[in-house]
Amino acid sequence: MNKKYSQFRALWAITKGSLKAIFRNPSAFVFNLLFPLIFIVVFGFIAGGGFSIDVAIDKNSDKNNPIYNSLKEIQSIKLIEDKKDDDIISDLSKGVIEGVVSIQKDANGSYVVDLKMTSASPTGGNVLKMILSQLIDKVNLSTVKIDRPVAVLKEETVQGRRYKMIDFILPGQLGFSLLSAGVFGTAFIFLILRETLVIKRFFATPVSRFAIVCGEGLSRLIFSIFTAIILIVFGHYIFGFTLVNGFITFINMLLLCVIALIIFLGFGFVVSGVATNQNSVPAIANLITLPQFLLAGTFFPISNFPTWLQPVSNFLPLTYLNDALRKISFEGASIFDVGSEIGILCIWGIVVYAIAIKVFRWE
Repeated sequence: MNKKYSQFRALWAITKGSLKAIFRNPSAFVFNLLFPLIFIVVFGFIAGGGFSIDVAIDKNSDKNNPIYNSLKEIQSIKLIEDKKDDDIISDLSKGVIEGVVSIQKDANGSYVVDLKMTSASPTGGNVLKMILSQLIDKVNLSTVKIDRPVAVLKEETVQGRRYKMIDFILPGQLGFSLLSAGVFGTAFIFLILRETLVIKRFFATPVSRFAIVCGEGLSRLIFSIFTAIILIVFGHYIFGFTLVNGFITFINMLLLCVIALIIFLGFGFVVSGVATNQNSVPAIANLITLPQFLLAGTFFPISNFPTWLQPVSNFLPLTYLNDALRKISFEGASIFDVGSEIGILCIWGIVVYAIAIKVFRWE
């Protein structure tokens, strides 16, 4: 009696064969591992550069004074005036903003500038302190009153975790790697299998279509988790990338990577279905990936973009992956705490896989 054909063994055989092909493919290492590593190294060694200081203004501040007016005119300072007190304190402790400024007039008619800084961003806080001191000195020198100063500066430092450049860059590079693996890897492999009639030969065997798709997807999942582990470990031990809760944070990041890659594979299925030949794959794939690499907060904060462009950034799925990875790694959030970001990614997944089912071709 013939044994029943094992779809599981077929799936695992396809997975192992595809995984060997990926490890032998130099382009897979270049796009999924080498490029992200290069960016991590470059940005990891960068101590500074062109800067912008985010400063929250206390809602009870007196804004009808020369200190506030001068502060508004400085291009390198971005004033935040529409946040709640709790959100301001939270952002200050995380180093998202460099300081909180409150300007009040005392009984003598002098303006008291109260500055709260954070140890999470000492450089930006010290620059802000220096700027305020210069503004106050300028105002005091310009007044004819010499018996008392027109303005004085008080300061307070709020303790917080230091937010380093690598804490922003590495999650973005993880997203970069996952999107590249999901789109380019999947699109090319299924188009090649179709053009070389490998899939047609599969159909002559008892192997199910489900086993073929899952085998190829599982191989990319294993490879992407492998690269994610390298990137996180490299960033943590070489550049001090923050893993707030250690191994627990590490596992949460890997779980999120698995969810994201499954969704990004759908984009690859769409590209392989739409593309007519191998030459058309890069053009179509870049239409999906390039805007996300540039606009989804991969290299620069979305807040640095023009106001009219930010809604576009907030529409892209990679934005929510990058945000969720940063919340898990730096803020100590769990996979359940980033449920809203995962929910939006899942909505993208439903839409993309619905399109993939319509356009994907086996022959």
